[in-house]
Amino acid sequence: MLDISPRKVARIILRARELGTKVARWDTPGDDADADSILESRSSDGTEAELRSYIADLNRDEQANLVALTWIGRDTFDAAELEEAVATARAERTTPTEDYLMGIPLLSDYLESGLEALGISLEEAGEGIL
Repeated sequence: MLDISPRKVARIILRARELGTKVARWDTPGDDADADSILESRSSDGTEAELRSYIADLNRDEQANLVALTWIGRDTFDAAELEEAVATARAERTTPTEDYLMGIPLLSDYLESGLEALGISLEEAGEGIL
């Protein structure tokens, strides 16, 4: 059984996707650029800080389950190996969970795939926030 609310996972997925769609700042778009369709990454943007803080504020069990879910989503573990993945996440933790997860470029995709592997619908989990 997953020891983190799927709703919390959905919130993390949403924020990770927001970060993944941002680009470096630009001042003069080319002729083909549509300024309204580009999300710029700005130093004043609090999305990354908010996501880091949210993950850091999870309890240890939730953090281990979040890492395990990421590993299931990237096929390091099978859904049937959830307990083993959680135990491994606890045992191998050497850095803050938020630092580890923020270093994974496809975090939102892996988390969504992990939920799906466990039979949890992202749309249902994120109802009202997605």
